[in-house]
Amino acid sequence: MNLKDKNILVLGLAISGVSTAKALNKLGANVTITDMKTEEKLSSFIKQLENFNINYVLGSNDVDLENFDLIIKSPGIPLEIPIIKKAKQKEIEVITDIELAYRLSDNKMIAITGTNGKTTTTTLIGEIFKNAGNDCHVTGNIGVGILWEIVNADDQDVFIIEASSFQLENTNHFKPKVSIIINITPDHLNWHKTFENYVRAKKKIFANQDENDYTILNYDNTTVRELADEVNSNLIYFSTNTTLDKGVYIDGDYIVINDGSKTKKVMPFLDVGVPGKHNLENALASISAAWVMGVDLEVITKTLREFDGVEHRFKFVDCINGMNFYNDSKGTNPDSSIAAIEALDSPIVLIAGGMDKGSDFDEFIKSFNGKVKALVLLGETAEKIKNTAISNGFNNIYIVKNMKEAVQKSNEIGITGDNILLSPACASWDMYQNFEERGKDFVNAVKGLRRT
Repeated sequence: MNLKDKNILVLGLAISGVSTAKALNKLGANVTITDMKTEEKLSSFIKQLENFNINYVLGSNDVDLENFDLIIKSPGIPLEIPIIKKAKQKEIEVITDIELAYRLSDNKMIAITGTNGKTTTTTLIGEIFKNAGNDCHVTGNIGVGILWEIVNADDQDVFIIEASSFQLENTNHFKPKVSIIINITPDHLNWHKTFENYVRAKKKIFANQDENDYTILNYDNTTVRELADEVNSNLIYFSTNTTLDKGVYIDGDYIVINDGSKTKKVMPFLDVGVPGKHNLENALASISAAWVMGVDLEVITKTLREFDGVEHRFKFVDCINGMNFYNDSKGTNPDSSIAAIEALDSPIVLIAGGMDKGSDFDEFIKSFNGKVKALVLLGETAEKIKNTAISNGFNNIYIVKNMKEAVQKSNEIGITGDNILLSPACASWDMYQNFEERGKDFVNAVKGLRRT
């Protein structure tokens, strides 16, 4: 795809916007960036582009589209805003960065999506491939823009891509060598409007695959399993509960691979380095991807034993006054936080709340099941979660203004042997730029307890 001298609009300046603008500039395109935020608020991103020839329209999206050939949209920008509607009227294609990356590259791509577990699985697969001696790039929704990586990669490099529903929504030809759907449960309904729309976006990860590719699905998730009839590539299931005719599953104490004719033991499932059933699913998905790509089993098992998870996802922070503090800021929806609760022993003091994505919190509260002794709430959804908790018979609730107060209150009500868990079950954008910033705020507040 030749982009030299093409006029391209980058809609949204953040991590993906910077990567996109740099790549397009290197490819000889005429790049304009527009963002509703002001130059002052975007100064850190603009500084990263100071050596590139970029035009800016900031503080507004009022851009004359008359001469633009293509629009690259930041994934989270809603589709119903006026500039995108105007682009459709003018028949200007609007795509996301992973779509353009595919069009520009012949590199092998492994793409991972799902409501929960994307980051852990993407990171784990990246570690497996690095340990196998591959030059690979772990990119996408994980916080590394893909396009700058693509234009600087060698042909043999492998790309491990965390693909969000937002990124997949605006893809047309995207076709990874391996696609993975870890699970699908209701999420981002404020953006997608319906669960059906959300599922439709997720399905785009395998929509263009053929008999030369692989699609890996979680057999245990009903919504995911029901997508099998739409798969046109080589289908591989993984399961923690079911013996499969072909795929990766648990047999007794072992993870096994069944290639359809014979079964091979991989490793005892208790040897997986990160705890919890949800992480076991992530491990099985990762094994499946590495297996179909021909990675040696010894490399796979060594990596799984040594891998200790990703930052902000169920990470131990400290033990203070006999209480263990865990950072699960990556728990941005109820199902993700339910998995964290299930992975911890009781009693738990749970810190939750954040931006309202239209989630229902009934199952979240019901998952407490006697394990959660107290609930500390903050953010936009605090009252909504509180009301849901009370209606389900849970009343030991505290509402605080910020993370520092949340940690201090948890420390006050906790006792020796308690687990203090930050797992918000909500997005972070009401109070923070991202879940990483929220997690760091929690860690700093925990560190502050040692100074008091």
